[in-house]
Amino acid sequence: MGTPAQWTPDPAALSQILATIHASTDMSPAVQRSITQKLNSYSSVPSYIGYLAWILVDMPQEEERIRSIAGYLLKNNARLILQLDTASGQFGGQGQAQDGAVIKAYVKSSILRAFGNAREGAMIRNTAGQDPKHWPECLEVLVGMLDLDGDMSESAFNVLEKACEDYPRKLDVEINGTRPLDFMIPKFLALTDHPSSKMRAHAVACLSYFVPANTPALFAHLDAFIASLFRRASDDDPSVRRHVCQALVLLLAARPERLMPEMANVAEYMLYSTRDSNEHVALEACEFWLTFAEDGELASYLAPLLGRVAPVLLDCMVYGEDDLLWLDGGEEEDQEQPDREEDIKPRFYGGKAHGFERDEADGKDKMRYGAETFEDDDDFDDYDDDDFGDDMSTEWNLRKCAAAALDVLAVRFTGELLNVLLGPLKEKLWNQDWLQRESGILALGAMAEGCIEAIEPHLPVLVPYLINTLNDPKPLVRSITCWTLGRYASWCTQNISVEHKQTYFIPTMEGLLRMVLDSNKRVQEAGCSAFATLEEDAGAELAPFLEPVLRNLVLAFGKYQSKNMALGEPMYVEILMPPLTGRWARLKDDDADLIPLLECLASVSIAMGASFLPYAGPVFQRCTSLIHNALLQYQSWQQHQSTHAESDMDEPDKAFLVVALDLLSGLTQGLGGALETFVRASEGQHGPNLLALLTVCLKHPQAAVRQSGYALVGDMAMGCFGVLRPAMAGIMQELVGQLDPEPKFDFVSASNNAAWSVGEVALRYGRDDPEFATYVPPLIARLIPILLHPKAPRSLHENAAVSIGRIGLMHPGLVAPHLAEFAQAWCQALYEIRDNEEKDSAFRGLCTMVEVNPGGIAKSLLWFCNSIVRWNAPSPELNGMFQTLLSAFKAHDQSGWAAQVQAFPPVIQERLAQRYGV
Repeated sequence: MGTPAQWTPDPAALSQILATIHASTDMSPAVQRSITQKLNSYSSVPSYIGYLAWILVDMPQEEERIRSIAGYLLKNNARLILQLDTASGQFGGQGQAQDGAVIKAYVKSSILRAFGNAREGAMIRNTAGQDPKHWPECLEVLVGMLDLDGDMSESAFNVLEKACEDYPRKLDVEINGTRPLDFMIPKFLALTDHPSSKMRAHAVACLSYFVPANTPALFAHLDAFIASLFRRASDDDPSVRRHVCQALVLLLAARPERLMPEMANVAEYMLYSTRDSNEHVALEACEFWLTFAEDGELASYLAPLLGRVAPVLLDCMVYGEDDLLWLDGGEEEDQEQPDREEDIKPRFYGGKAHGFERDEADGKDKMRYGAETFEDDDDFDDYDDDDFGDDMSTEWNLRKCAAAALDVLAVRFTGELLNVLLGPLKEKLWNQDWLQRESGILALGAMAEGCIEAIEPHLPVLVPYLINTLNDPKPLVRSITCWTLGRYASWCTQNISVEHKQTYFIPTMEGLLRMVLDSNKRVQEAGCSAFATLEEDAGAELAPFLEPVLRNLVLAFGKYQSKNMALGEPMYVEILMPPLTGRWARLKDDDADLIPLLECLASVSIAMGASFLPYAGPVFQRCTSLIHNALLQYQSWQQHQSTHAESDMDEPDKAFLVVALDLLSGLTQGLGGALETFVRASEGQHGPNLLALLTVCLKHPQAAVRQSGYALVGDMAMGCFGVLRPAMAGIMQELVGQLDPEPKFDFVSASNNAAWSVGEVALRYGRDDPEFATYVPPLIARLIPILLHPKAPRSLHENAAVSIGRIGLMHPGLVAPHLAEFAQAWCQALYEIRDNEEKDSAFRGLCTMVEVNPGGIAKSLLWFCNSIVRWNAPSPELNGMFQTLLSAFKAHDQSGWAAQVQAFPPVIQERLAQRYGV
């Protein structure tokens, strides 16, 4: 592996570091605090990683555990290698000054020696498997190791696969006149036929990660890649087949035209794989149908397959044996049993994810507005766990994927899908097997949004069936029935006639209230959720029943143990607040029962608005304290992890931190400017103030914490910007970094909320504010790539577009020069969004930019006009801007305008003429 560079550590400094590592194995708190302080101080010296590499590689006499700790510390401090080119100094004030470049060369060569040494144990090799992001030269070495025998080649492939998955775009670079992918891609293609199934799986996986990145080096060999997938389609190893299915899904999303000639064979294979006995294979294959359905341009190819695909998806929605084991059967009446820790943990305490509703005209789907999402890695469509039943697992599985696919198929094909599934669905709904019956009710709920018009004639039979099914002896059947009734709540609450109310609305309300008080916790929660939906849809229709409803919910407060608490209306504060404040006073800060109470208070504070002010002071202080303590606990855990290679210390639960941030968001929305008093008071108190804590939360390693943090930034911008503004320099630094066009799966909602919040902040700074002007270039440099990225989540496209528009409204001179670059994508992102104030301000920003740079819209005029005529009721100001711009375009070149409009679709021509006379 080459001769190591000539560097030797200073003996005294080496002894000091080695003694610290040995001492780190002492678990006493006092020793751990001392060790953490020492290691943190070492991390400020770039040459520190040279000593760690020496202990890992050149001290074989040390026990493997000590060398592995050094390796983990080396990984955690890998950033120091970037500082070694210019570094020159000594460690800890000892020894002679040492040249940083020499240490850097030694570290690199020593890591490769450890990784490539067959005599080393697996622990040492794995520790040496450094991330090559900051070290592209090692890629060639790792690829070369793929030709070795045994687990050496597999270890190298493990590192390469992680690199390909985490940053495929960053590997597509030129280094010393060559591009690593030019030799990596052909190598991976050859290894798809390797005798070892593990190597074949790695090869297919690595290649697939370059598909959504549109990597030219892969697409130059696309025919060979597709051919290799067909060869591996019947591989004996399910992990290989899983990656084949994953690759086909990604190809369908990125280059569908290359699969269409073989779609008959691909569809047969995917239908077969969706029924694979290995659930991982089946799940990846099921993703294919979800991706297929989401692309409207492929509907004509999918339509002939609908009759075969839909029944297979329906069958995939039946609980499997493993699901039931995970659910522990869900059979018993468990209200008297103490809540287990896993019962109390929320499915998703991830804060709100900002999204928009789409216009449902033309059969388009409506964006669901929810918390942490369940999308596949490449096309996120905000499927909340609550959207597809309540099996309580936060893991995306075959049942949920099938339900999601059925949901999208319903939106895409409406009545056609019901015609296909009417027979199989009836068979399941009236089946004697409760598992089949439960899956049929789930399917009925999944189809509610898209097939509502086709299903509506059947609802006079189906709704009474569902109400009656609330009496089913199986808790899982009762809970899924609650969810499905919630999906049809808008029909049940229609004010059609007294008979309709008596036959459907009142029995549904009464049935769901019974479920709120059910003897099973899962049913209680599903009943609460469905009743909240019914309550929202019913509006004033619920008024005559409010007092008995709320008294029923108060009874639930006393009955529920931990997580299934409900929310009422603010006009009944005297009924709601006593049980809430009583419970608040009894619970300690580390009591898990506090989590659902904080979540409940977040909703109450929004609903009550200014009426919540008498309760706000203690709530604000406790939230700030919870956030501070949670951050300290996480910092302690991180320090412990950095000093212990095999730590048994559990990662702190993020739930307290997230729900505290969410409750502060609720307070901000409910109280608005009145919250400023509490924020300013926290600045004078002992310990960190809220804004300092919030800034730390924005860089927290856990995605849900960031998501809630950015939601709070946006809410504070809207409600109390005066106290937020002094902290914006630090907040903006984190916010810009979060705007990633290719976010990792877990961080999609955080990026989404960051993109939304920056638009709110821009509006509050005001027109041509000099402070915000300094933020515009880095923000636009991040937001435009998000908007243009073909595989960024749709909600991220939308929020980026809105924020670009809002920033352009405030600083048109800085954003308008980029108009030609993003105008078409901008219009495509927002034309389906329903009319609202956010969309209005964004379009006013676009129009302002067009006024500044009219040439920037020239190549996107069709899309601009399409987005204009899609408005139902623009504000008078916006409508005036539309009229002015369109009239100016026509007046500037009447013949040219006429020629362009003549090429527009007829519907756009008609609406332009009717509304604007152009």
